[in-house]
Parts: sequence; structure tokens; C-alpha cells
Amino acid sequence: MLSFIEHPPRFFRRFFPYAFWYCPQSQKTVYLTFDDGPIPEVTPFVLDLLDKYHIKATFFMVGDNVRKHPDVFQQVVQAGHRVGNHTFNHLQGFKVKTQTYVQNVDLADTYIHSHLFRPPHGQFSHSLQKALVPKYKVVLWDVVTRDYNAKLSGEYVLNVVKRFTRNGSVIVFHDSLKSQKNMRYALPKAIEFLLAEGYRFDVID
Repeated sequence: MLSFIEHPPRFFRRFFPYAFWYCPQSQKTVYLTFDDGPIPEVTPFVLDLLDKYHIKATFFMVGDNVRKHPDVFQQVVQAGHRVGNHTFNHLQGFKVKTQTYVQNVDLADTYIHSHLFRPPHGQFSHSLQKALVPKYKVVLWDVVTRDYNAKLSGEYVLNVVKRFTRNGSVIVFHDSLKSQKNMRYALPKAIEFLLAEGYRFDVID
């Protein structure tokens, strides 16, 4: 069951054929992504680490966090990273009406200004697909580290990256308060591992 979450199986991906799951290249490539920021307690740590290794990543941001922390948002943009929309209030798509959800995404876009969109928790109904796919490029994932789970260790999170990453993987970490302990441990070690394995890092356009 856990591997179903960490590395979605092929049959599950068929329900979302329009989504960007992974994209293999002629040279081994991964797409490092971060969800739920920006926040001043965690995002600057991520930015400093990425800068150390000369890596660019894609940040899927909660609109209300951008509203509250515009300076941190600008740090991400000015560092040359891509930004994407993660709704304004981190809404779960199965728990709200389609119109409410779409309005929330559009509100986030007034702060983020991106054609990239990642639904929180991957919850994306057929009606949301019809409403949002014409306007946004939906980005899901090939590897989700589960760094947000306090019951797991940083070593476990690192091993998720080692076990499931392949050429073209979209890897999800989180620059959030509840993820920071596991992320701070696993992210630098994951980067070192991926570099040693010959991967290059790219952003999602």
C-alpha cells in the first residue's frame, strides 16, 4: 500500500492521461519539486541548499502563503526557480464543490501567475479536469517522499528516493513546517545520492 502512494502504479496514472507524471530524457534527469510553501521557517533553507548544488527546482505554492510571505516568494523567483499553483487554501478536491475549487485556484493565480498546477493530495475529479486542464498544465508525480509524515523517519524518506527514482522522475518534497524535520535530513542526502548516480536536475515548464 505504501508503494502505491510513494510511486503511483501505471494503471492509476491512466485515470489522469493529461497530467505530467514523469519525463525521461536522453541524459538521466529528475525534476525536484516542493509543495505547500513558501514559508520563512523552511523555504530559505531549501533555497540555500539548492544554490549550493546549483540546482533549479519547481515550487508548487499555496496562494495564501504567498500572500502572507511575498518576500519569500520573491526569493524563490529571483533565484531562478519555477513556481506553480497549489490552490489558495490547500483545498482537497473531493471535499469542495467544483466552482469553489476553481475559484480558489484562480485566486491563487492572482498571486502566483503560473500555468503550472498541482492538486493538493492529488485529488482531482473529472469535473475539475474539465474546468482546469484547458487553463493549466497539471503536474502530479512519479515519487512522493512522504516527508510530511511524522511517523516516518528521515532515513525512510531518503530510501523512498533511492528506491523509486528513475530517469524522468518528478520527485515531491515539501517546504512546510510539518515536513521540515524529515526534509532537512533527507533532501541534502538525496541530492548527493542523485548526483552520484549521474542525474541532472531540471525544472518543469
